[in-house]
Order: sequence, then C-alpha cells, then structure tokens
Amino acid sequence: MFKGIAASAGIVVSKVYKLEHPVLKIERKDANVEDELAKLQQAIVKTQKDIETIQKKAVGKLTDEELAIFDAHLMVTSDPEFIGQMEEQIKNESVNADFAVNEVGNMFINMFESMEDDYFKERAADIKDVTYRIKCHILGEVIPDLSTIDTEVVIVAHDLTPSDTAQLNKEFTKGFATEIGGRTSHSAIMARSLEIPAVVGVGALLKECKQNDDIILDAIEGIIILNPSEDQKSEYRVKAEKYAEYKESLKELKDAESVTVDGHHVELVGNIGTPNDVEGVLNNGGEGVGLYRTEFLYMDASELPSENDQFEAYKTVLERMGNRPVVVRTLDIGGDKELSYLKFPHEMNPFLGYRAIRLCLDRTDIFRTQLRALLRASSYGKLCIMFPMIATLQEFRDAKALVEEEKVNLTNEGVTVGEYQLGMMVEIPAAAVLADQFAKEADFFSIGTNDLIQYSMAADRMSEKVAYLYQPYNPAILRLIKMTIDGAHKEGKWCGMCGEMAGEELAVPLLLGMGLDEFSMSASSILAARKMVRGLAYEDMKKLADEALACATSEEVMALVEKAIAK
Repeated sequence: MFKGIAASAGIVVSKVYKLEHPVLKIERKDANVEDELAKLQQAIVKTQKDIETIQKKAVGKLTDEELAIFDAHLMVTSDPEFIGQMEEQIKNESVNADFAVNEVGNMFINMFESMEDDYFKERAADIKDVTYRIKCHILGEVIPDLSTIDTEVVIVAHDLTPSDTAQLNKEFTKGFATEIGGRTSHSAIMARSLEIPAVVGVGALLKECKQNDDIILDAIEGIIILNPSEDQKSEYRVKAEKYAEYKESLKELKDAESVTVDGHHVELVGNIGTPNDVEGVLNNGGEGVGLYRTEFLYMDASELPSENDQFEAYKTVLERMGNRPVVVRTLDIGGDKELSYLKFPHEMNPFLGYRAIRLCLDRTDIFRTQLRALLRASSYGKLCIMFPMIATLQEFRDAKALVEEEKVNLTNEGVTVGEYQLGMMVEIPAAAVLADQFAKEADFFSIGTNDLIQYSMAADRMSEKVAYLYQPYNPAILRLIKMTIDGAHKEGKWCGMCGEMAGEELAVPLLLGMGLDEFSMSASSILAARKMVRGLAYEDMKKLADEALACATSEEVMALVEKAIAK
C-alpha cells in the first residue's frame, strides 16, 4: 500500500498505464552554430504546433483559465528573453542546441521554483513542459500521446505535465497517481476540473508497478494498492459504488437552501479566475461568487488590460450570475508575483512587500482603470468590490476615496453607475485584531486564510521545513477568525471566507459555529459543504466553536470536531 495526497476525490479499481517519458541524455558537444540554430528553430516550430493541437483537443474539457495555460506555453516558445538566451549560448559557445535549451531552461526553472508565490512556482512546471518538448524534438524522441488511450486505466507517472493532463479522456482515464505534486499543482487542479480521481505525492511508485498491473486508487483517503487481492477489489468496488451514489445524491441539493436543521442560513459561493468559470459555480448550486481573482486578466496578457477589456469581463460575470452577489478582488499582484510588462523593485521578502493594495495605491493610474471598469459593470448585477492585503484604516480610506472619485468622474461623463458594496480581505493579523474598527467603514469582510495563517505563524506554507506550522485549526488562528466575524457583526456587516479553509470538512462546522455568513470555495466543493451544513444544528456548532476556541493545540481542535461530526 502507498500513501499520498488525495487531490481529486473518487475510488477506482482498474489497470495500470505506466507513463514513462523518454529519458534524455544531454551532453555538451562542440557543434556547427548554423546547424544548431536551425535545429532549435525547427524544434520550436514543432513544439508550437504540438501545443496548439493539445489546446484544441482540450477545448470543452477545460475551463478558460486552464486552457490559458497553453497560451502561456506558446508565449514561452516565443519569448525573446528565453529563446534569445538559448540562441546566444549556441552562438557564443558553439554548443549543441539540446545542451543550450537544457542550460537556459534549468536556469529559469530554478528561478521560478525559488519564488514564494504558488502561481509562479507553477510557472516552473510550464517551463519544464515546454523545454522538455523542445529537447525531445531536437533529439528525435517520441513523446507519449495520452489521447490515444482506448481502454480503462489508471495512469501512473512520476508527474503529469499540463500537456499530459489536457490530453486525458475521462472515458478511459479513470484516475491517475503521481510520485510528486500537491493539491495546488497543475495536474491536481485539472484533475478536479475534469473530475478524474487523483492521488499525488505518492513517492517511489513507478519502479514498483508494471504495465497492466491491477491497481486500486482511493482518492478519498489518498491510498494506492498495487496488485490487490480479489477480496480487496470487491471491497473497493463496493466503496466506489457508494461514493458514486453519494455524488449523485449531492446533485439533488443543487437548488436546495444552505440551511441548518435548526433554520440558520449561510451562503455557499464559488471562487473563480475567469468568466468561463461561472458555469461551474452555477452547475454546482453556488449562491454567488465569493472571490473573482482579477489578476488572471493581467497575468494572461502581454500588456495592461484596457478599461474596456476589463469591463467586458466583469460585465459577463455579473450578468451570468444574475441577482447573485459577485465579490471581485481588485488587482492582487506584486512582490514575487510579477508581470513581464511592469517593473517591480527587488525585495528581500516580497511576500511582505510592494504588492496588492500597496501597489495599487502607488500606481493609481493602473488602479483607477480597474475601478472605472468595475463601476461601469456595476449596473449589470450585484457587485461587491474587495481590496486585498489591507493593513491600516488609512489604506482602506484611500482606496475607497479613489472609488468615489471615479464614480463622480463616470457620472459626469454620463455613465450610469449601479449600486455596489466596498469591502476588504482580512489576511493580515493587524486587520483581524482591529476588525471592529474596520467594520465601521467597510461593507463586508472576506477572510483570506491562506495568508492569514502564514503571516500569523511566521511560516512560509511552501517551505517543507516549516510546513508543520501551517495550522488552520490552531486556536490562535481560530481566535483571529472569530475576532473578525464578531467585529463585522458588531456593526451589522457580513463576513465571508475565501481561503482554502472555507471548503474543508473539518472547518465547516467550526466556521458555522463562529457565525461565518459566507463560505467561498472551489465550485466542486459546494454541494458537499451544503450537505454537511444541512445536517448540522447551528446551536450545537456554536457550543463546539466555543470549546475549540478554548483548546490549546491544533490537534485538540481537530479531535474535537472529528468526534462531533462522527455522532
């Protein structure tokens, strides 16, 4: 038995498809410059054709946000800085093309992997994918084509690249297991989108299995069993049937209220990155959008998006959501999450540096463009504008003042501005502690637990050495959350949560008991959360939350909740 991370839920009993990419032997060789430059150019053209073909095959299977990964891959293949360095190395050192691609590719991969931000860590995977494909074409190696699989299998691989995952046909690919990766890796995110069960970070699995071995993949517990007994197969087939019945039963809750057994109502809403993600929220019974990450509009562009481009994106989301609320987070970028077309200062600790609202209040030209687009779109739905990384009341006041200025400007231009709310993310401990004061001026809060936890514990959640300190259930974190919710309610304002914690099974009872009004999560988690809410009593959860807040350790809290929901 192997243990890994359950990245996309499901249970499968099937056969192994052992995915082994060609192992490339790259050695430095003296070579003819013109010949090697020609090889490089031919390989890049072939790679671009590959990527375009993969992207076309993936249309309809993946969201716009996920399909945009391949736009990013195409940009890598034509990036003058990236490709230019390969050409320069060939010219200056008269080396073979595959060696130059390898050297430059590894330099960029190491650079991105060393960054703290999840988004840019994942860019390293993009560069690995593209450079590997270029090297294969130079060396004449054949890359496996997963779209040709025509029997039911579980794919076992060291890792799956975005290109690999996009080719999966869920009719035949019943699941996959990888030796590396986490819940935020490309392959895990795409697996959830495709609803293919996946277990990642399994360890040394490839060498232990053979092609067509029997395999059990339990992507609920994160377990892999190779060559199981007949009894084990029967046991897991029953579990798979029960899970399928459970998933089917959840669909009945699509239009149901998110209300506890004693009549307390909460809102279960979805996180999105692009307008196309709205369908997933609606199909899963989402009561609104709790976080629209607008940075993707900027990251997937070669220049600052125009006011009209942004207006169209925001208008589309608001119209599709009808009378449901849409919380749009203003530009959350900077520090180590940079844009190629903007200059950022070099900082020792970019996560605590020039980013998010700090950048926007400094570059008001960029901020005003986004605010104008949002205000123009406000007539088309229930808009809530949310400022990220607010630390002081003055920051919130300054941002709010810019909104009011642009509202006046638009009105003077004859543009109709609808109603909207102005709120803030609570992700800095100082804001949580002062929530009662912020609530006098903000219309709502949304708690960003991912950053709140790492800032409170002084622990980078991407660092393996201090990963043990990333504790969502630590009583100190729970007290900050409760302080924020109480601060909002004291002034009659609502409080939501848009961090990963909002959709976790153990967190829902606690957050419900602490009085959280809105839970924002990935669309695929909404129905399971609704089922849980409808099976809980609000009064009981209030008592549970009080007990949890009095605990001393994260372990005590988790044990307390597990006992409560097992009853």
